[in-house]
Amino acid sequence: MADTKKASELLAEVYRNAHYALQSIADILPETQDEKLREELMKMHEGYEQISGKAAVYARDNGIELKEPGAVKKAMMWSSIKMSTLKDDSSEHIAEMMTQGTVMGITALSRSLGETREDSDDEIVKIAEELLHMEQNYEETLKTYL
Repeated sequence: MADTKKASELLAEVYRNAHYALQSIADILPETQDEKLREELMKMHEGYEQISGKAAVYARDNGIELKEPGAVKKAMMWSSIKMSTLKDDSSEHIAEMMTQGTVMGITALSRSLGETREDSDDEIVKIAEELLHMEQNYEETLKTYL
């Protein structure tokens, strides 16, 4: 039997993770000169949008409220990216920044999955595992730019 609170926490983690990634990619794309890396980032953006959409539809259909990341957090992320790329806007540095964010997402999602897998709805676990697998692939792709 799914624990509604734990299931909604896992879904919220998926949604938050995808939104932070979308925000980071949107912030870093204007600083990215390498065309191949830009294409990879745009593919990643698409993937995160799909996952975010799946989470939002599931939440809507099941009466779960998902919160958008706050404006302060978004502003902090934006300023951090701008300051970091001001110092170094090389493809290697951008890939390193994105890899660090991806690893943080993988870690948070793995922890949430481990804590809630048994108590969550199968569909939520499936969405979370899809995001986890996607992020692991992104990490490998980004490492090729380091």
